[in-house]
Amino acid sequence: MRLPAVALLLAGLVCAASAQTTSTGTKWDYIGKYGPLNWGKLDPAWKACSVGKEQSPVDIRNAKLNKALQPIEFHYLTGPVEMVNTGHTIQVNVAPGSYIVYEGVRYDLQQFHFHHPSDEAVKGKLSDMVVHLVHKSSDGKIAVVAVRLIENRGEPNTLLSTLWPSMPKAVGQTAKVSDLVNPGGFLPGDRGYWTYTGSLTAPPCTEGVKWLIFQQQMPVSREQIRVFSAIYPVNSRELQDPHGRTIEASE
Repeated sequence: MRLPAVALLLAGLVCAASAQTTSTGTKWDYIGKYGPLNWGKLDPAWKACSVGKEQSPVDIRNAKLNKALQPIEFHYLTGPVEMVNTGHTIQVNVAPGSYIVYEGVRYDLQQFHFHHPSDEAVKGKLSDMVVHLVHKSSDGKIAVVAVRLIENRGEPNTLLSTLWPSMPKAVGQTAKVSDLVNPGGFLPGDRGYWTYTGSLTAPPCTEGVKWLIFQQQMPVSREQIRVFSAIYPVNSRELQDPHGRTIEASE
C-alpha cells in the first residue's frame, strides 16, 4: 500500500486539487474526507469503490507469462488536441480516429491523462508519473493503456515538451495545443506489457476495465514532473487488493 508518510507530506501541498464535483454534483478528491477511502460512501453509484473485488490500481508482481498474449496494435493519428484541467488531473482530449486493436476488438482512443505519482506499482515501487490512454469499444468496453514515466536527468520527453506550455493551470480551464500531437510519442520501443482486469482508478470505479500496462518506462525530465506536480502534488489512488486476480505478462 502507499506509505502514509508520503500521503501526509503531499497533503500539505495540495491546493489546486481541492475537492471537485462530478456531473452528478458529488465532490471527491485524493485526500481528506472526500478522498479514496471514502469514495464509496460519497455517492450510491460509487459503491464499487468500497466493495468491488476488481479494483485498480494494483501492485504488479508475480506476473504469469502468457506466450499466447497478442501484441497491441496501435493506430494513432497526428491531430489537434485540447487540454482540460478537470480539477483532478490534466486531461488531453483527442480528435476521433485514433484506436488500438486488442484480441480482435477495436477500442477508440477517447482521451489521455496523467497521475503523479503513478497509480500502479511494480513490486511495490511507484513511478514518478503515469499517462493513462483511455479507449472504448463500440459496445462500451474500456481498455486503458498505461505508460509509466520515470525521471531522466537528460533530455525532456518530446511529447510533454509539446503539451506542457499549453497546460491550463486553473480548474475548469481549457487550452488548445498549437502543434499537432500524436499520442504514439508516449509508447516505448519495447511493447511488452502486463494485463489484468480491473477498474477505473477514480469514481465511479467502474469494473470490467481491461488494463494494458507497458513493462518499459518512458523518461521525462525533472522539470516536466515539477510543472505537473505544482498543480497536482498527488492525484493517484492507493493500491487495491487483487483478490486473487491473475496478472499476465506478454513476451
